[in-house]
Amino acid sequence: MANKKSSKTEPTTHSTQQFVFNKTNYKLMLAGLLTIIIGFVLMYGKEDIYDFRKTTLAPIVVILGFVIEIFAIMKKPK
Repeated sequence: MANKKSSKTEPTTHSTQQFVFNKTNYKLMLAGLLTIIIGFVLMYGKEDIYDFRKTTLAPIVVILGFVIEIFAIMKKPK
């Protein structure tokens, strides 16, 4: 009989799990999400549809929130 070596692999006990983003990225993502929510709240309302707040300010705030989100995703950890 030939000696067969067993191909058992033992699990590693000291595996370190790293996240894709660090703490700063998550804070920036939260800030971007809150900015987007604030923009949508500014758009809400049934009174004057053509108000400056609804037609100009709110869309700018929402776009700014998306820009913050993109920056938070693209920022590399140090």
